[in-house]
Amino acid sequence: MTARRPVIGITLDHEVGGPDRYSRLPWYALRENYLSAVATAGGLPIALPLFPKLAPDYISRIDGLLITGGAFDIDPALYGESERHSSVSLRPVRTQAEQAYLAVAMARQMPVLGICGGMQLLAVALGGTLIQHIPDACPDALPHEQPNPRNEASHAVILTPETLLARCVRRPRMAVNSSHHQAVRTPGRGIINAVAEDGLIEGVEDPTLPFCLGVQWHPEFGIDPGDRSILSAFVQAAGEQE
Repeated sequence: MTARRPVIGITLDHEVGGPDRYSRLPWYALRENYLSAVATAGGLPIALPLFPKLAPDYISRIDGLLITGGAFDIDPALYGESERHSSVSLRPVRTQAEQAYLAVAMARQMPVLGICGGMQLLAVALGGTLIQHIPDACPDALPHEQPNPRNEASHAVILTPETLLARCVRRPRMAVNSSHHQAVRTPGRGIINAVAEDGLIEGVEDPTLPFCLGVQWHPEFGIDPGDRSILSAFVQAAGEQE
């Protein structure tokens, strides 16, 4: 008898639509490798629509929550800043729904994995703050919006020993891709589990929960062996849900 695959809910992106786009009306989008990476890791991936009022119903039907990245930013007002950098682009429909999913999942101690913007949302949920635009705030930083293809590494990250991330990966460094103009400034009540070679925060986690992990890069591309370890550990934790 085949073992049941843990059900992994994966948040969708929200596109507003337009005359020269896929549809004139709003639609959802999701890069395929989020789904295939979860399936390869042993999970049963399903896409979550952005209905914040239905968050408790959806969360009750899944075993793990994966919050994806996207070409948008978290509203600075959510981490206490009144000024908004000119580069900041918002998707309030998506952010509101992902906040709702995350809050319910964390309250139920469900395994959570935040990727790129999902990691930044997790950091804000933990009381942290963000750097709104790396080139302005940290002019000596590495190019975190890498010019080379996303399925190639951009830089290395150094993992913090004894963290959940370090236990998942079992190595001190990883080669990662990089596709972000913002970064976590402070982790709130979370802890930092990885930093880039320029010192910018590349991962956070909540040590008070069994599995609540965020990484700034995109492990679904499988660039480093540690990427597969992260997804496998996440799916395994989801499978241990009661």
